[in-house]
Amino acid sequence: MESMPPPVQMVQMLAGFQVSQALYVAAKLGIPDVLVAGPRSIDEIADHVTADPAAVGRLVRVLGSMGVFAPQADGRYGLGPLGPTLVSEGDGSMRDLALMWMETHYGAFGGLLDGVRTGTSAATSYFGQPFFGWLSGQPEQADRFSRAMANLTNGIKAGAIASYDFSGAGRIIDLGAADAALLARVLQAHPDVTGVAFDLPHVVAAAEKTVKGYGLDARLTQESGDFFESVPAGGDTYLLALVLHDWDDTQAARILANLRAAARAGAKVVAFELVLPADGGPHMAQMIDLTMLAMLGGRERTAAEHRALFEAAGLTFAGVTATPTPISIVEATV
Repeated sequence: MESMPPPVQMVQMLAGFQVSQALYVAAKLGIPDVLVAGPRSIDEIADHVTADPAAVGRLVRVLGSMGVFAPQADGRYGLGPLGPTLVSEGDGSMRDLALMWMETHYGAFGGLLDGVRTGTSAATSYFGQPFFGWLSGQPEQADRFSRAMANLTNGIKAGAIASYDFSGAGRIIDLGAADAALLARVLQAHPDVTGVAFDLPHVVAAAEKTVKGYGLDARLTQESGDFFESVPAGGDTYLLALVLHDWDDTQAARILANLRAAARAGAKVVAFELVLPADGGPHMAQMIDLTMLAMLGGRERTAAEHRALFEAAGLTFAGVTATPTPISIVEATV
């Protein structure tokens, strides 16, 4: 893209909202699922998803130019290199994330202008309350959100988690554990470790299915609560996976202070976060920071800002380690 003239680059960037909607429509209709078994004609695709053939052809063609679908010499289309990321199942699927973002984030982002002017969350204005509060009253979207977070776990978080040695981690307390899928992966890889999945009652309830699926009944338990009030005591390791970035500095510091109050001396704190490059260079954290600004009032942080946050909560900062993924490991001790 950098080889294009600046006006052309800007047109491509401004068209981003169209691309997101095209990806959403393809995922919602299930077009990638139709092509898992092999290439099909446009008419066959349209028949399977019950849509207009001409419109489907145009949608598939534009996404084919981006690597989502792959045009064949005979006029049919198959999955391109990015196609499997929009199928319903499988490692690397981002389908639920695509659906969740377009069904909950897209409309709220229309208020970004006022959000930047006032420094407040655009989502709070859009939904009439903070996003997580609204989500708790929307069972279908809350379930979609959990599945979208599972997409991130399977597609990105798992690679970061695999970069950390949890041997000897003892009793891990996963704060903001959601369905406990990430913690279950850790326990599966480390038979000597036990874990507690901690989250709000309506969220952590999904962990029961995960526990049974992984056969971890004896080693993984669930506790419900609000980490702004208190967290489970007695952990040897406290895990926070993309949790702190959901909150502003005051709220994030409160979570860490509650952790410090509950933890035994010497306990480790392991946070997996998107860390902003100090030089302001390109990184996935840059765009996700915009998501935090619009949706939650949270933020991504540099390594120095993480240090300041952890030390303000009375924790001993140990450093930031990069992983092969966009996620870094932020460590501290109690």
